[in-house]
Amino acid sequence: MVWFYYWVSVIFGFTFGIKLMEHGEEAAQENYASVAQEVPEAKRFQHEEEIHEERLIGMLDEERLQYAGSVVLGLNDALVELTGALAGLTLALQNVKLIALSGLITGIAASMSMAASEYLSTRSEETTKHPARAAIYTGIAYIITVALLVMPYLLFENYILDLVITMTIAVLIIAVFNYYISVAKGEPFRTRFLEMAGLSLGVATLSFIIGYLIRNWLGIEL
Repeated sequence: MVWFYYWVSVIFGFTFGIKLMEHGEEAAQENYASVAQEVPEAKRFQHEEEIHEERLIGMLDEERLQYAGSVVLGLNDALVELTGALAGLTLALQNVKLIALSGLITGIAASMSMAASEYLSTRSEETTKHPARAAIYTGIAYIITVALLVMPYLLFENYILDLVITMTIAVLIIAVFNYYISVAKGEPFRTRFLEMAGLSLGVATLSFIIGYLIRNWLGIEL
């Protein structure tokens, strides 16, 4: 378990590692509850321990959490834009190579645009965040998301299957990221997950329909 939490902290940050450990203390809470039946003072000790732990965790200051907002911006924008774009392109083009090419060009251009916007936005705010670092976090989050969403179109020839896999990857990215934020920052997982997933899948569905209508309107056959 020591090695497990060590590597979790190395990969995801020590704040996440510590809070994940904290979530695994249900057994200790049960022990306190059973002891409190015989020793009433145990309940007070339990309460004091919880307060001290919260104060100590609150003192942690980790860079990756300071820039969580920039990562959210990159992830959320990439998920909403790319799932929508890929869904529309899938029905409009029906050619996996053209879809992958269009998706990559759109995603790379959008990632640079979002990074520049985040740089200018952070620079204009009164914050301790460094504008260049905020831009880098946003750009990297965007590019990684783009690569994962376009990947199925580079691996499989069936464009409908590719779209299904892309949507599944999008939901998994949303779930993993929101779990990380819910543990590291103590925010509710369910609400954030449903909100982000609803936005991404809703835009993708709408874009899929628009792609179908435009294809029929223009009478394009590829």
